[in-house]
Amino acid sequence: QVQLVESGGGLVQPGGSLRLSCVASGFAVSDYAMTWYRQVPGKGRELVALISWGDGSTTHAGSVKGRFAASRDNAKNTVYLQMNKRKFEDTGVYYCSVHVGRDYWGQGTQVTVSS
Repeated sequence: QVQLVESGGGLVQPGGSLRLSCVASGFAVSDYAMTWYRQVPGKGRELVALISWGDGSTTHAGSVKGRFAASRDNAKNTVYLQMNKRKFEDTGVYYCSVHVGRDYWGQGTQVTVSS
């Protein structure tokens, strides 16, 4: 059974850092492309980062490039999203997702950037 559980969200000041985790079960994260999305109030879900299957190479959205870094730990079957230099517009619910026959999503973790 495929499951994704995100954690690590919270309140952070502008310019601060936060690391999100997504623990996967029911499949190996190294065998599938993993993605991070965020849902901003009043807007659709935005793709934030992609971690390729196999070599784990990453691609980031232009809005977060140079500030966010996605990564993967195969031994822990977990993917991460390191968020630095946070901006107010980074506020939202962050989800990890994988396509294993169909799309699976975690429950999401709320990140709020506020002074």
